[in-house]
Amino acid sequence: MEPNPGTNEASPLILFRVIVVALVQNDRGDYLICRMRKDRGVFPDQWRLPGGDIEDGERMEAALRRELREELGVEVVDITPLFFKDGQNRKSFDDGSQLEVYMIFLIFSCRASSAELKLSPEFTEYAWVQSDALKSYDLNRTTIETFRQAGVLG
Repeated sequence: MEPNPGTNEASPLILFRVIVVALVQNDRGDYLICRMRKDRGVFPDQWRLPGGDIEDGERMEAALRRELREELGVEVVDITPLFFKDGQNRKSFDDGSQLEVYMIFLIFSCRASSAELKLSPEFTEYAWVQSDALKSYDLNRTTIETFRQAGVLG
């Protein structure tokens, strides 16, 4: 246990991650969302935006491109940084363990070079969705907040 800053109390250790997140659109302006597996991630079995951890020594845009290739088999263009945000969430791992994770999210907009995707085992399905139909999906709270902050959801 490490002490909480400014107190004498001990706090549990948590993971720290910097994550790139993509608001990916296709040529029609639909947004890409992906459904997590039921047994993995911060928001299991809910829809989310694609993205992932920045690896040691990796630049933000390179991490975004790599994550989208690994998770979805897609290349992206017109990458634009939008904003950043943070939060602490409980994450489930493949071995069934869970841990609190403090995450800094770096949010980007981009356009997919193809609407055809090849999902990694991290996801169970994907959808290209018009902005007015996003509310009909079980989006996780962080994805809803991100869409709102980007002006996509009211």
